[in-house]
Amino acid sequence: MAINESFFIFRSARFCFFAYILNVYADFGEKKRGSMILPVNGKFEMPALPYAKADLVPVLTAETIEFHYGKHLQTYVNNLNAALPGTAFEGKSLEEIVKTSEGGVFNNAGQILNHALYFLQFAAPKEGNAPTGKIADAIVRDFGSFEKFQEEFQAKGAGLFGSGWVWLSADASGKLVITQEANAQNPLTKGLTPLLTFDVWEHAYYIDYRNRRPDYMKALWSIVNWDVVNERFM
Repeated sequence: MAINESFFIFRSARFCFFAYILNVYADFGEKKRGSMILPVNGKFEMPALPYAKADLVPVLTAETIEFHYGKHLQTYVNNLNAALPGTAFEGKSLEEIVKTSEGGVFNNAGQILNHALYFLQFAAPKEGNAPTGKIADAIVRDFGSFEKFQEEFQAKGAGLFGSGWVWLSADASGKLVITQEANAQNPLTKGLTPLLTFDVWEHAYYIDYRNRRPDYMKALWSIVNWDVVNERFM
């Protein structure tokens, strides 16, 4: 009886160990797949907001979210889904499409990715909001201080002519860089990893700020979710 019990315990322990290993690899696979935006049943979907539409007040009103997210972004999603059937881009991740496409497909794919990164980086306003963790250390290393980084980032956003985006990204070595990207462009096309972005298309801020782009950009700092930025930087 003792031998049988020992054998049973050994088999149970071995089973639990292999189940643990399989779960680790399954979790790893999910994270890898989750790092890209993939179509569902052949179609891209709207990114789910991690907050209610009124949660970003007074920085961004519910009306702005309704129009910017609910109408502008939805249009890009609809346009891309209509353009993909029968092309070489069917079934590819959004990031792959952005890296390899051009024309209308690129414009709509780029704007979906840009807006997803933009909307998903926010949380309710917080006074004195500042970066923490790894991204905070990298900002000080590469820009001297958070305040100097903010100054350069806002200057490049305010100075971008016409429509586009200002980005904080990391190069292959982990060095942080600020870039201006016109229209639907994304730092991915330059081999960079996008971490943080402010949308400076006028439709992003006109309802709440009219033509005061610098005021809009200054206000956004209080709703940046630095935990999300850190996750993108890992």
